[in-house]
Amino acid sequence: MKTVVIIGGGITGVTALYHLTKKQPDWNFVLVEQNETLGGKIRTVKENGFTIETGADSMVARNAGVLPLIEELGLGNELVYNETGVSYLYTDHTLHKIPEETVFGIPTSIESLNESTLLSEEGKRAALSDFDKQDNPFGPEDSVGDFLTYYLGPEIVERQIAPVLSGVYSGNLSNLTMKSTLPYLLDYKNEYGSIIKGFSANKETFLGDKARKKFVSFKSGLGTLVDRLAERSSSARILTGTKVTSLQKTGHAVSVSLHTGESILADDIVLAIPHDAAQKLVNDPVLDTHFNELKNSSLISVYLGFNLPDEQLPADGTGFIVMEGTDLTCDACTWTSRKWTHTSAERNLLVRFFYKSSNPHYSSLARLTEAELTEAALLDLQKSLGIHEAPMTVQITPWMDLMPNYHLGHSQAVARLSAELNRHHPHLHLAGCSYFGVGIGACIQNGRQIAHTLSENGDTAHKE
Repeated sequence: MKTVVIIGGGITGVTALYHLTKKQPDWNFVLVEQNETLGGKIRTVKENGFTIETGADSMVARNAGVLPLIEELGLGNELVYNETGVSYLYTDHTLHKIPEETVFGIPTSIESLNESTLLSEEGKRAALSDFDKQDNPFGPEDSVGDFLTYYLGPEIVERQIAPVLSGVYSGNLSNLTMKSTLPYLLDYKNEYGSIIKGFSANKETFLGDKARKKFVSFKSGLGTLVDRLAERSSSARILTGTKVTSLQKTGHAVSVSLHTGESILADDIVLAIPHDAAQKLVNDPVLDTHFNELKNSSLISVYLGFNLPDEQLPADGTGFIVMEGTDLTCDACTWTSRKWTHTSAERNLLVRFFYKSSNPHYSSLARLTEAELTEAALLDLQKSLGIHEAPMTVQITPWMDLMPNYHLGHSQAVARLSAELNRHHPHLHLAGCSYFGVGIGACIQNGRQIAHTLSENGDTAHKE
């Protein structure tokens, strides 16, 4: 009987476990998670009538595999969709509406370009050059920032597009590839001769009623998905609060040593953990150069819940993104009780502030106590929304060096690392957001693919 050990109980690990137990019910599976609970960056907290997601708050519904898995698990009746509304940019001490007919701040028409209050007339005229420039010297591995600046001009990129895209992909646009962000931009330019025309022709995909309701969660929070996947993997052994201390080759297998003193002999090991943690466990200098090419960033999440009606917020909004150089220290603020009505049972106000390591204030913020971070978030709230009341709920979560940062050479670095790992350690398999996509949907797909690969190669079990 083949034994597979999955190290890491985040969404990738538990998805892989679920599919493996279905495909190979006679195998022996062990999942090891160092934290006391499963879920990784999915963690739902309930307090004072609020449902708080300290990590990811939703999934993209149209991502292949998300809704089919939810239906397969019998969770369709638990689904909730995001409320729609206007997003804002905070600059010059004011909230500016991002024009509704835009996608990631990119206009879908001349009318939506002219509607922007963030751009000068000169900046709007520069963006119109998109209709005139017909050459396309860019490829999928080129910078998305360079691409957009070339066709639309620097002002709209810096003042309207970059704040939105950087918020979504957690990086500087000059260091993010087309492939890892918006690969269809290349197709739009080639097919329609204009980025704006391309978005206009595909407006329904991004701005139609179905597209606006593109995020999903569950009535009881995202943790519902993790719990159900674990329940449906009952034939496996799941060890939480357990740390893997070392991996050691033993003949045609690998010995997995746990901090409890137990050792497990495995035919295959799935490393569904951050790349730097995987690097320490593999402990092979030959691979260090490749592991070191991968980068992480950090994020501090601060929730504030109030005994105030949600109506305190602007009627049509769901949050704002902050331009650089303002009087706020945060990068963005989601009006959670507005965007996700299930998160506030009494329809009270719940907001979430984000502080990223790319933020010029981050180094000082990272040294603050929780009380001081709360005060910083309250000050940002006062300046942006004019709310001065004391919160009844505060939830602060620092994600230190746990946010993958997909730089220009990320895909090539992962390919080189995977090839070398397969050559030197064929029983070890990389998985998770450090390598193959940061969204929950991408992690679900990756977990399913890992399960398929291991199942197809199932004839290599060691003989005990």
